[in-house]
Amino acid sequence: MPKPRSLLLHLLLTYTCCFPNAGADDDAPPSSSSSFQGEWQLLHASIGVSAMHMQLLPGDFVLMFDRTDTGPSNISLAAQAPCAATADDGGAADCTAHSVLLDLRSNVLHPYPLATNPWCSSGALLPNGTLLQTGGFSSGDRVARLFSPATGWVELPSFLAARRWYATDMILPDGRVLILGGRRQFNLEYFPHDDAPPLTLFPFLDETTEPDAENNLYPFLHLLPDGTVFVFANDRAVVFDPYNRAPLRRLPAVPGGVPRNYPSSGSSVLLPLRPDAPAHAEVLVCGGAPRGAYHLALRNGTFVAADRTCARVAPTDPDPVVWAIEEMPTARVMGDMVLLPTGDVLIVNGAAAGTAGWELGREPVTRPVLYRPDAPLGERFDEASLAASAVARMYHSSAALDTYGRVLVGGSNPHVGYVFANVTYPTELSLEAFLPPYMDRRHDGARPRLLWAPAEVGYGEATAVKFVVPAGGGEVRVVAVAPAFATHSFGMNQRAVELAVGSVAQLEVGVYEAVVAAPPTPGVAPPGYYMWFVVHAGVPSSSAAWVRMRPLGPAPAP
Repeated sequence: MPKPRSLLLHLLLTYTCCFPNAGADDDAPPSSSSSFQGEWQLLHASIGVSAMHMQLLPGDFVLMFDRTDTGPSNISLAAQAPCAATADDGGAADCTAHSVLLDLRSNVLHPYPLATNPWCSSGALLPNGTLLQTGGFSSGDRVARLFSPATGWVELPSFLAARRWYATDMILPDGRVLILGGRRQFNLEYFPHDDAPPLTLFPFLDETTEPDAENNLYPFLHLLPDGTVFVFANDRAVVFDPYNRAPLRRLPAVPGGVPRNYPSSGSSVLLPLRPDAPAHAEVLVCGGAPRGAYHLALRNGTFVAADRTCARVAPTDPDPVVWAIEEMPTARVMGDMVLLPTGDVLIVNGAAAGTAGWELGREPVTRPVLYRPDAPLGERFDEASLAASAVARMYHSSAALDTYGRVLVGGSNPHVGYVFANVTYPTELSLEAFLPPYMDRRHDGARPRLLWAPAEVGYGEATAVKFVVPAGGGEVRVVAVAPAFATHSFGMNQRAVELAVGSVAQLEVGVYEAVVAAPPTPGVAPPGYYMWFVVHAGVPSSSAAWVRMRPLGPAPAP
């Protein structure tokens, strides 16, 4: 395998590239998704906990956990692990696990003890592949935690300068993590701390808070290519300079006035970044509950219809910024938006009425929907009906892309504790995988299988990926996807970056090598681990390779 070459040698790298001598018909995408509605697979009838929080980790592991104050879970700790007396649960000894690690390759679960309560917490994957997990409730509200499969949970007591409950974490270009908001916390801080005062006021969160309902918790944060941060709360957004700790500009409010953050709980993604326009970024925000929905459900038992609109904006464009409004096929609150390696967005989970909160959602939406960002306005939602799950995924559900191109879906516990009987929506301990339409077996002839990708790459470097395709002849793309920390209808740090593809050479029968350019800057792709998928003729590879974007300087120390 040749060593990575300087990007200067590949000035003619293009947006995508095709196999040599590919005909025009070979570049057509796979047959319409209407021929295959996707497929649901049950991975585990019970993982022992309800997957309120979910993080895919390098090495093909998935960490899932809920809270420590609901009494014993349904999975025991390993024999060598001590039982813990938890202050959050009356001091009773608890010999069960509240976090589990799934090995995707073997489908085996491993229980891990949790010392403090991470209920409604936040997280970000650090550049070294360790999960930083921050805040929670009661004993956990000022705790930062580090997790890796080798060490388990390592707690940093009293690390946080403020209580972080319903806050959001985001990785920055320099490898630090921005921690913003939380209940009654109109401020931000960083991990690790620097020489500046630990807390910085963020008045935008105060401005967007409503009495009682709030409607601005778990604010949506997206890193823009220039290193600034897009912050969305309630129905408004600002662009923020995380280094000078100052807002730069305010965007117009989304037309219609529908709140999109917890407990109205819409969802949001940064749409895939393209190599032909590296400074351009667009944000999509979908669903939510009308203003007042939380009070009506909580006090009157009235469950109003959820919102069905999506709002899309390019915050990197010059002022004035205009939101484009379109409608989903179905109204949805508490939905999860997942970026797929094809560049499409899958929207899954949630309800058609009510709001987030205990017992406050009704009419589960069990059928996912596909959004195609490159289609014309008004035609972006795929009208083909996707397969419905048999499981209602309501409050405290989660969803995340895995390295096989599946969408893992778990959780749903709209109750104070574990409740499995005599309720409309029981606590759900199962874990499913949704196979999107591109996993139709009829596409196997076009499906690549990755043979080699670099373990690590620097910004702007040219490198190569080697892959096998049974039947070549279509367009080749390489897409880097950052895994999300998924909770409460938002995938923190979820990101898809298409790489510029140059030549595609056939090495032997069915074996090809594509020259690709790594992302140009840490603003486009912050340092850390990404899943690299090869996409041939619209069909992603059967699995992804883990590739680390090397930090520009030494990684920050805790």
